[in-house]
Amino acid sequence: MEAILLVGGKGSRLRPVTEFTPKPMVPTAGVPFLAHQLARARAAGVDHVVLATSYLAEVFEPYFGDGARLGLRITYVHETEPLGTGGAIRNAADALTCPPDAPVLVFNGDILTGLDIAALVDSHRAAGADVSLHLTRVEDPSAFGLVPTDDTGRVLAFTEKPERPEEIVTDQVNAGCYVFRRSVIDTIPAGRPVSVERETFPGLLASGAHLHGVVDRTYWMDLGRPAALIQASADLVRGLVPSPALPGRTGEFLVLDGARVDEGAKLSGGTVVGAGAEIAADAVVDGCVVLDGARIEAGAQLRASLVGAGARVGARTVLDGTVVGDGAQVGSDNELLAGARVWCNTALPDAAIRFSPNC
Repeated sequence: MEAILLVGGKGSRLRPVTEFTPKPMVPTAGVPFLAHQLARARAAGVDHVVLATSYLAEVFEPYFGDGARLGLRITYVHETEPLGTGGAIRNAADALTCPPDAPVLVFNGDILTGLDIAALVDSHRAAGADVSLHLTRVEDPSAFGLVPTDDTGRVLAFTEKPERPEEIVTDQVNAGCYVFRRSVIDTIPAGRPVSVERETFPGLLASGAHLHGVVDRTYWMDLGRPAALIQASADLVRGLVPSPALPGRTGEFLVLDGARVDEGAKLSGGTVVGAGAEIAADAVVDGCVVLDGARIEAGAQLRASLVGAGARVGARTVLDGTVVGDGAQVGSDNELLAGARVWCNTALPDAAIRFSPNC
């Protein structure tokens, strides 16, 4: 079975995390997020993956190579100009080798899910569908593409990010994983930007194509924002969503080879400590991502935060829901809360910022 992974997005909402790293390559539970997707695809029976790259495309192949060490064959297809989701799928399809009736998996490169991928393909085949979509239910569907279905799973309509309350006709949303009949991909216009959500799917539905929705209530997380990325990493470390790519045992923390955690430091909540990183005595790190070569100094308190590669967090500094970019230096006795972002290679002096009043 073959698959296309859409990994060309800039990840603008994740900056500064994606300043030097494309979103699918951001370390998540100890490895690039894309490694989890590739490993799960392989476990579902995929043997050839086409990576549709664009932003910082040059970083993918040096890490994954030809895919042999993952038990895959990986082909890299680069967009010189952004083509949108549909255009990227069509562009990548030139590297497929399967016959017209074969199922082709398509993944968005920023979705973590516990979906049974093989079961989705089986459902696609059983329904005789042209395209099958993984759907999930959310409490607030207003930020997603809505996909109502009938009792048999046949898709009835598409509403891409509803703008008015009356447009919210279902809590079922497009979860970013599809199975296409190969011949359907070939009908997508080539050489120009195409949105699969706004153009391809509605057009297929209007033409009478059979679009099949599979509603799944398993774990699902859109990693478009820093808080979601940090949470997804913690959930992978704790085993809430399984991944064959996790470089260690599941538990309350994951410390990679070459990291140093001093006696008295407390790690919890699915924290991951990258290679060469240091956690000093009496530091408290709960549900965080600490990337390679970062240093957390004595008595610092971190919760639900990401500290970039080579960054430093000073003694007694408090981070809560904060992102510190690669190479940034946050001095001692600072307090950064509620979504604060420190840009890459920035230096904050000691006691420069507090989000709450001194007592």
